Amino acid sequence: MEVNRLLPIGTVIRLKEGKKRLMIFGIKQLDGEDEKIEYDYAGVIYPEGNIGLKSQFLFNHEDIEQVYFRGYVDIERQRFIKKLAMVIKNQEEQQEQQEQQEQQEKDVV
Repeated sequence: MEVNRLLPIGTVIRLKEGKKRLMIFGIKQLDGEDEKIEYDYAGVIYPEGNIGLKSQFLFNHEDIEQVYFRGYVDIERQRFIKKLAMVIKNQEEQQEQQEQQEQQEKDVV
């Protein structure tokens, strides 16, 4: 998903087939058990908030059924999103270069 389409923290949503609403409190989160898996969002149940690990959920944008409230956006968030987009672009370029190098090494063998 494009970084500039990510919902801001504070956004209240309901997931597809979800019963409780969630409030987004983080974006671009890594899975604690497998850091190769990245999710668009981390959320906590709403209105209770963070009442322990069992109340925290990782999910992707396509998992969202409905947006009830869009979180706060200001110039600071806009700058953050621009920086995040650059970091992700650099990571993707590095990954692509690494894959090309590995393929070249395989071709030599």
